[in-house]
Amino acid sequence: MSTPHDKTMSLVEHLIELRNVLIKMVIAIAVCTAITAIFTPQILQFLIAPYGNVLQTIDPTENISIYFRVALMSGAVLAMPVLVYLLWTFVAPGLEPKEKRYVRLLVPGATVLFLIGVAFAWGLMLPAALGFLSTFQSNIFKADWRAGAYIPFVTALLFWLGVSFETPLIIFFLAKIHLVNAHMLLKGWRFAVVGIAIIAAVITPTVDPFNMMLVMAPLILLYFFSILLAKLA
Repeated sequence: MSTPHDKTMSLVEHLIELRNVLIKMVIAIAVCTAITAIFTPQILQFLIAPYGNVLQTIDPTENISIYFRVALMSGAVLAMPVLVYLLWTFVAPGLEPKEKRYVRLLVPGATVLFLIGVAFAWGLMLPAALGFLSTFQSNIFKADWRAGAYIPFVTALLFWLGVSFETPLIIFFLAKIHLVNAHMLLKGWRFAVVGIAIIAAVITPTVDPFNMMLVMAPLILLYFFSILLAKLA
């Protein structure tokens, strides 16, 4: 029996299918956001815990906007498996059987590495950064941070370090489909280190070299681990 994907789809049909997938994604995020909104006070307390104090608000609506920002972010994280599945249903018909097998391994692996990156940021990077920022020139400055600055700062740090830890599996997948290879990556390691330094400078919330090296070290190790994975691929 033939399926709708056995024939070549027109551009309009692809756009309609993409629209349907996007609508389902929005619905999934909305439902999960409604669920996480119930637990947002506990999530906020968890995020504020490293600071160890109550955050101040200046704008009249700042506390409400932060509340719903965290609820939406948490809802998107909770909906991630559904979003990945919906994206898979859209992309899968255009992949070869071998590529489908690799993607099935890539998705759970990338999720695990993302969580490891978040755990690294939470357990090591964030305490070091907050310790430096809160005590820098403490005889001149008093650390009394705003919610509107602290929460985006913490969530961005957790998110981008989580994303950066997914590099090995992404490179493994690119090597599998012959876009990169181990020799190419090893030959360009100097450029990679410079790129990692730039990424670390962007991710690192402080200007001191200690925190920057704290980010660079695992990223450099992940890059050379990626070369090994590319060799295996």
